[in-house]
Amino acid sequence: MSKEEKTKKLFDAFPSVSTEEWEEKIYKDLKGLDYDRKLMWKTLENFKVKPYYREEDLENLGHLDFLPNEFPFVRGNKTENNSWKIQQNISLKNIEEANKKALYVLMKGVTSLAFKIENPENFSYEDFENLLKDIKITCVEINFLIKKDAKKILNFLSNYLKKNNIDEKEIKGSIFFDPIGHLTLNGKSCCETTEIAFENAKKLILISKKSIPNLRVLTISGDIFKNAGGNIVQEIAFSLAIGNEYLAKLTEFDISVDEISKVMQFNFAVGTNYFMEIAKIRATRMLWAKIVKEYKPVCDSSAKMFIHSVTSSYNKTIYDPYTNVLRETTEAMSAAIAGVDSLNVLPFDDVYKNSNEFSERIARNIQILLQEEANLDKNIDASAGSYYIENLTYLLAKESWKLFQKIEENGGYLKSYENNFIYDEIKNTAKKQDKNISFRKTNLLGTNQFPNFDEEIKENIEKDLKFSDKKSYSKSINTYRLSSEFEKLRLKTERLKKAPKVFNFTYGNLNMRKARSAFSCNFFACAGFEVIDNFGFKTIDEGIKESLKNKSDIVVICSSDEEYSKIVPEIYEKLNENSIIVVAGFPKNCIVDLKKIGIKHFIHIKSNVLEELQKFQKELKI
Repeated sequence: MSKEEKTKKLFDAFPSVSTEEWEEKIYKDLKGLDYDRKLMWKTLENFKVKPYYREEDLENLGHLDFLPNEFPFVRGNKTENNSWKIQQNISLKNIEEANKKALYVLMKGVTSLAFKIENPENFSYEDFENLLKDIKITCVEINFLIKKDAKKILNFLSNYLKKNNIDEKEIKGSIFFDPIGHLTLNGKSCCETTEIAFENAKKLILISKKSIPNLRVLTISGDIFKNAGGNIVQEIAFSLAIGNEYLAKLTEFDISVDEISKVMQFNFAVGTNYFMEIAKIRATRMLWAKIVKEYKPVCDSSAKMFIHSVTSSYNKTIYDPYTNVLRETTEAMSAAIAGVDSLNVLPFDDVYKNSNEFSERIARNIQILLQEEANLDKNIDASAGSYYIENLTYLLAKESWKLFQKIEENGGYLKSYENNFIYDEIKNTAKKQDKNISFRKTNLLGTNQFPNFDEEIKENIEKDLKFSDKKSYSKSINTYRLSSEFEKLRLKTERLKKAPKVFNFTYGNLNMRKARSAFSCNFFACAGFEVIDNFGFKTIDEGIKESLKNKSDIVVICSSDEEYSKIVPEIYEKLNENSIIVVAGFPKNCIVDLKKIGIKHFIHIKSNVLEELQKFQKELKI
């Protein structure tokens, strides 16, 4: 008997179950509860995701009949394997040290160097030569991250290749130049005017075409939208709109779309929404191919995208920073499975300190493990055919295209930027995300949920955290971190000589007092308060005596709703002058009466944790 026949017989033993039968069973188990509210996921991108998908859900999807490296490139550009470049940033504070570090990391698995040039006006050709000393640049990608003077770096590179008799065609990499992204982020162009910026882009493309044909000199910074609090649909649509703006403006200079698309690089930040991030890259490639096709390229290969991903800074935290390693690992997996061309995993402590050898090694090794141990570099588009991911790809493409068309109806990206459409879209989504983090609908482990009670971070901070980095120019978007307000709160406590004491007054019903005591500990530890937990007091007087002994700043009464009407008035009367009295829970049956006697604070699962903790700090004059 053949293997195929054995498999057939095996599955014959299990009768097929129709969708109708599944739905009937689900409705029965829901017992009258609303199906949509209980099981449908309303995403931040404003579309609904079903609780499960089946083969029949693929029937009407139009993007499934294409192979890898086949237009519209939904399955990527690769044909032999899924390998990607492992990139690492190198700061140029000291040229000699930067060169040594570059040579060192190349021996540790890095295949793409990204030199960060902070002050290009002070960067000479001699510096350039010293930077690349002993680096075999034909064997590694060379990238230059620079805010201005991209043409200067391109000329340096061209001269360097000629001087050292290096074949220009063997050089691969990029020089960062994204005037539209710079405008979006800073409220002003990196050049005198946007017209001059496009003229400079034209010059870069022509110089690159003539001297270094495989160098990418035009960047689309899609990562800024995620790091400003935007959702995935916005990240896709705005990136595509910027790309389309470049195509529209530069083709007016009689540069063909084939020449322009070849030198473009799309940068995306990758977050922890695992499957959605995989689908994001796939949907973006498909839509970009659709846009490029409208410019009538000579070859379909001009519709390919070069995608560089970097782990997002938006969801990284300064507290419990090793959790960032877990976040970055899933992010790197999403990017790898989606088939990005290069990936930069930032060091886990990058948001608050200068990275060191340890954190940089961890960042490199995440990618090396994914390639060498998990073999994610072997299979091209491993997610193809997944009922769930294929549907997410379709839904993201559909919603992103709608938003892209809306931008085009407004006159394109620059017009939409000028009339505040881009800013308003990002701002509204960021507000939702801020609200979700405040109410703990979104959890950041170690920050707004399950904090490390004993952790102190203030001595480790080496960077300006920029908690109040609000830009005066209204049109520019503001990049920040989701955890920043909670961190600001906790650091304020941490800088006190002594943290406020929170005393859990546990009494009565065992299950309720334990549950509410645990909730209280977690709640106040988010602000760095010292929490004193208790197993439970036999009498109220015993608890009052212990609270006074500990000189508690805050007393949290932890019991059942039924007992609160009896015990809270007595505790309040005896401790009110010494401590702020808080009730854990929201006892509907007696809350009006408790408020009448003076109880102001109730903490529960529907509390705005951030606002409540800010109120406590204010009341304690912190």
